[in-house]
Amino acid sequence: MSGFYTEADYENSIIELFQNMGYKYVYAPDLERDFRSPLYEEELLSALRRLNPKMPEDAITDALFKLKNFENAGLVQKNELFMDYLQHGIEVRYFVKGEERSGLVYIADYKNPDNNSFVVANQWTFIENSNKRPDVLLFLNGLPVVLIELKSPSREETDASEGYLQIRNYMQEIPSMFIYNCICVISDHLTSKAGTITSGEDRFMEWKTKDGSYENTQYAQFDTFFEGMFTKERLLDIIKNFICFSNEGLKKFKILAGYHQYFAVNKAIESTKHATLTDGKGGVFWHTQGSGKSLSMVFYAHLLQDALDSPTIVVITDRNDLDDQLYGQFAKCKNFLRQEPVHATCRKLTETSGKNDVGLKDWLDGRQANGIIFTTMQKFEESSEPLSERRNIIVMADEAHRSQYGLKEKVDAKTGEIKVGTARIIRDSLPNATYIGFTGTPISAKDRNTREVFGDYIDIYDMTQAVEDGATRPVYYESRVIKLKFDEATLHLIDQEYDIMANNADPEVVEKSKKELGQMEAVLGNDATIDSLVNDILDHYENYRADLLTGKAMIVAYSRAIAMKIYNRILELRPGWKEKVKVVMTESNKDPEEWRAVIGNKHRRDELAKEFKDNNSEMKIAIVVDMWLTGFDVPSLATMYVYKPMQGYNLMQAIARVNRVFQDKEGGLIVDYVGIASALKQAMNDYTARDKKNYGDTDIAKVAYPKFLEKLSICRDLFHGYDYSKFTNGTDLERSKAITGAVNFIVGTDK
Repeated sequence: MSGFYTEADYENSIIELFQNMGYKYVYAPDLERDFRSPLYEEELLSALRRLNPKMPEDAITDALFKLKNFENAGLVQKNELFMDYLQHGIEVRYFVKGEERSGLVYIADYKNPDNNSFVVANQWTFIENSNKRPDVLLFLNGLPVVLIELKSPSREETDASEGYLQIRNYMQEIPSMFIYNCICVISDHLTSKAGTITSGEDRFMEWKTKDGSYENTQYAQFDTFFEGMFTKERLLDIIKNFICFSNEGLKKFKILAGYHQYFAVNKAIESTKHATLTDGKGGVFWHTQGSGKSLSMVFYAHLLQDALDSPTIVVITDRNDLDDQLYGQFAKCKNFLRQEPVHATCRKLTETSGKNDVGLKDWLDGRQANGIIFTTMQKFEESSEPLSERRNIIVMADEAHRSQYGLKEKVDAKTGEIKVGTARIIRDSLPNATYIGFTGTPISAKDRNTREVFGDYIDIYDMTQAVEDGATRPVYYESRVIKLKFDEATLHLIDQEYDIMANNADPEVVEKSKKELGQMEAVLGNDATIDSLVNDILDHYENYRADLLTGKAMIVAYSRAIAMKIYNRILELRPGWKEKVKVVMTESNKDPEEWRAVIGNKHRRDELAKEFKDNNSEMKIAIVVDMWLTGFDVPSLATMYVYKPMQGYNLMQAIARVNRVFQDKEGGLIVDYVGIASALKQAMNDYTARDKKNYGDTDIAKVAYPKFLEKLSICRDLFHGYDYSKFTNGTDLERSKAITGAVNFIVGTDK
């Protein structure tokens, strides 16, 4: 036994771990096999016959032929077809007494795990473009569904990142191995991560729990990763229900659910099953912004089909742009969902409806099961006639806790008219449905309505956990209010605005506030103030943010008029930035003529969205008012300049635009010009104790200074014994020599 713990030792420990989970171990050199085939053919043929006992031999032969021969296409396309085979079976044709028949040959048994073959193998040589030998392979029924690349825990120069590069190399040299791949794994004992054939390294994620608990996950051990993902039942569940393809235009991305999505979605399914038999309250699914909530909704909708025998799903949002975005995500995954989602264009079709219109009521009336339809809350209205009284309807509400979801009746103070909350209207429209809420921000402690509609939390995945897991990046805060030299009267006015927002559900308060809001517009839109603002933004952006990652930034303006003022002033100071800076907001018939060329129409906004998401485009700065502050993701976006009072849900949604994962992005920066700090702290009151502790004070100056002192101390230690005083007080020549001397000192020290 060596005194070092080598890669070979780690490999043996992984194999032993899989044997303990019931996998059969195979040492590949002991097998007689074709080195040009990635399949364990003996196991595969045996499994095909065992899993399909009623199928004749020519059906088995046809299935085997299809598994070995894929049409000429790219690797991702071949892998997508294989995943369809694996998840749903292979369509075959065969003859019975001279009569041609068709059927499905299954290559995995998801209901009876012990009916499958599970093999862990090492030293599996495969020859294609070159001769390669992956560290460890997991075979499901003879198919190499998991490839594990290990790195030595004792060699400093190698780590899990080297494993990722190795896998990318394998995909070039032995691509056929990856036709059959479901999951790729990289591990160096300290860090173990899983991804897919399309995952960048930043999308390889740890699996930190065996049972769904978020306790003790910060430094999860390697055995937690492997036992959490690869027990026989768990692996089958992940393959069947938690791997999908998302079609993004010309590109396809293969998505593997994170551990937080896997456990939360399964909890949501159980909660929904219970709710359908009781009070219809499926619960609230709270996963922080940026952690993949939309995809969790896709996985949930997929699982519902089997769990509840093909229910009809109604997905509700409260805004058209969110409706479009969520519908878009589902449409991209329609093959996985096995059905095409539909967009409702109206509540009910009439004689004036167009041929492409979809009426929510008509669509529901036309079916007894299946189907996914997207609609906004505005398509529900008070009516004595329900849209549908069926029980097998599941209502998925995105951002479930907004004020519109009221169950209570309110009396209008002026008219005496009784107004019914939107939640009541929706309930009356679908009285026997089951309701589940999905949100990226917590329900307010004061908000009883949401719990009355949906029930309690199903699962909570907070910001702290998401950052620890690498699912999101931390967000930092920098106040630059002082740069605008606001007087006390202005600061008081801004404070009033926050008070107004806090009570915005009351129409009387809104009416009363119109005068104050007009004053705000005048103060924040003052030419001198705009000039100070723009000059400071340009200084901050050009010196600190322009060269960071892709240089993408967002400016949130108080109003449409102020957005245009900011835009025009930027172009006055930087005439060459016409392609660099764009305004994104809706058009209005009342807009001045000169605005129209800048704002454009919906088609132009869609084009700007594509342009801003393109990391290589010339567009670097988007000026917005309300658009793009929820549900709009640009992973490389790292800077947001805030010139608009916001609070609560809207504030948390806005700042989450900069928390997405992108390459080596360390975090997002919020630059505040209107004093949102107190609103930020207030909004955090409803978050978890860990979040409040970690995000209660996000001021970058306070966070950065201790880090700076720490790094400074390290530098001083490195240069101990070297006189570098001439660098600060010498001539330019002496400073140059001090730098050269420092380099020589460090190099000499290393020797």
